Amino acid sequence: MQLKSCCIYSTGVLSILLLIAGISLVLSNVFPHILQSVVKKEVVLKNGTEAFEAWENPPAPIYMQFYFFNLTNPLEVLDGDRPAVLEIGPYTYREYRPMEQVDFQENGTKVASVNTKTYIFQRDMSRGPESDLIRTVNIPAITVMEQFKDDLVYANLISSYMKSENEGLFTTRTVGELLWGYEDPLLKALKLLKPKLDDVFGLFYKTNASNDGEYVFFTGQQNYKDFARVDTWKGESKLDWWTSDECNMINGTNGASFHPIITKNETLYMFSSDLCRSLYALYEEDVTVKGIPGYRFSPPSEVFANHTVNPANAGFCVPAGNCLGSGVLNVSLCKQGAPIVMSTPHFYQADEKYVQDVFGMRPKKEQHQTAIDINPLTGIIIQAAKRLQVNVFVEKMSYFSQTGNVRTVILPVVYLNESVVIDDASAVKLRKIIVEQHVVENIPFMVIGIAIIMGGIFMFLMCRQNVPESTTAERQPLLSS
Repeated sequence: MQLKSCCIYSTGVLSILLLIAGISLVLSNVFPHILQSVVKKEVVLKNGTEAFEAWENPPAPIYMQFYFFNLTNPLEVLDGDRPAVLEIGPYTYREYRPMEQVDFQENGTKVASVNTKTYIFQRDMSRGPESDLIRTVNIPAITVMEQFKDDLVYANLISSYMKSENEGLFTTRTVGELLWGYEDPLLKALKLLKPKLDDVFGLFYKTNASNDGEYVFFTGQQNYKDFARVDTWKGESKLDWWTSDECNMINGTNGASFHPIITKNETLYMFSSDLCRSLYALYEEDVTVKGIPGYRFSPPSEVFANHTVNPANAGFCVPAGNCLGSGVLNVSLCKQGAPIVMSTPHFYQADEKYVQDVFGMRPKKEQHQTAIDINPLTGIIIQAAKRLQVNVFVEKMSYFSQTGNVRTVILPVVYLNESVVIDDASAVKLRKIIVEQHVVENIPFMVIGIAIIMGGIFMFLMCRQNVPESTTAERQPLLSS
C-alpha cells in the first residue's frame, strides 16, 4: 500500500517538475537559441559548406526578362505631343552567374571574387525572336547632343552630319542590337576626333559573359550578420558619383545572399551596380513558396523618394541641387554621360507626373514591385524578382533641329525582371530543415504536454485512492444475495 502511494505521489511531483521545466524552456527560448547557434556556424562562406556552394554557383535557375516600350507616335512627339508607347515582351534569357576567381583573405574572414554573368536567349519563353524591331529614342545621338548642346560650333557640325546620315531623335533597331550592341554611325564619325571612343552602343553592351568588377565579401566567420556583406567593390569601400557621404556608401550584400536568423523588424541593405547605389528593403508580409515559409521584403517608396520627402536622398541630386521627382534616379554620371534615368517599371511608386507624361504607363504592384522572399531561419532566398526600368531624359535643344518641339519628358525604353524561384532539390533540403526546426522548437511544449498528461494520471489515481472503504463493504452483501 505504501509503495502504491509512493508511486502516485512521485507521479505528481514529476508532473510538476516537468511542467516547471517546460515553462522555463519556453520562456528562456533555449532550444531556438541552440538551433540558431548551429545555423550561424553552418551559414559561412568557406569551402565545404552548403552555403558556400550555393553562393559560388546558385542552383536555382535565374531568368532575365526584358520588356521594351515601342514608340508609336514619333512624328507627333517631335511636334510636342505626349509620347505613346506599347509594351512589347518578354524577351527571356537564362542567366548563369557563378562566382569566379574566388580568393579567401584575412584568415577566411573575407573572400574576393568576380560575378560573371552569361545570358542565353530562351525563344520558347519569349514573345518573339531577337530580330524583332523596336522603335525607341536614339540614345547615342541624344547622349552626343546633350554633351554639345551649349556649343554652337560643334552642335552645328554634329547636326549637319546627322542630317546627312538621316539620323534623328528616334531609331528603329532589333531587340538583339538594343540589348547587346550595334555599330552606331554617329559614334563612328566622332571616333575620328576621339580615337578612344567606343563606336558600339547597347543597353547591356559588354555585360554578357562579363562581370561588373571585383567584390570583396565578408564570409560571416566573425559575425553571422556579415555573411556575404560587401566590403569593397572595384577596390573601393565607397562610391564617388553622388554628392553626399551617405549616398556614396556601399551597404549590405549584392542582393543574391542574406545572413541567417532574419527578423521582421530588420532592414535589409543591398548594393546594386545597375542602380549605381545602395538601397534597402523592409518586411512586408509572410509568404509560402513550395511549402517553405518566408518573409517578403521590398524597397519602400522612401528609397527612391525626392529629397523633400526623404532628405537623405539629397545626395542623389546631380549636379548638386538638380533634383528630379520621387521614383526616378539620374544615373548619367555612372553611365558614361548618357542621360539615363532609372526607375521602377511603369514608374511604380513614382510621382504621378511621370505616369501621366507617357501614354501607356500602367503601374501595378504585383507586376512591377521588386520583392525578395527569404526563409528567416537560413536566410536562403526562396523567391525573388528584381525589377528596374531604363529611361532616357529627353528635352528640346535649340542647336539641334532633330529635337523639334519635343516636350521635356522621361521616356521609358525597357524594363527588366530578373527572377528566381528555389529549385526542387534545394526546396526538399530546406523543408527537412524546417521540420527539424519545428521539432526542436516544440520540445518545451512536448514536455509541458507530458507534464499535463502525468498530472491527469496523478489526479485520477488520487481520486481512486480516496474512495471510502465502507462503500466497497456495503456492496458485498448485495452481491452475495
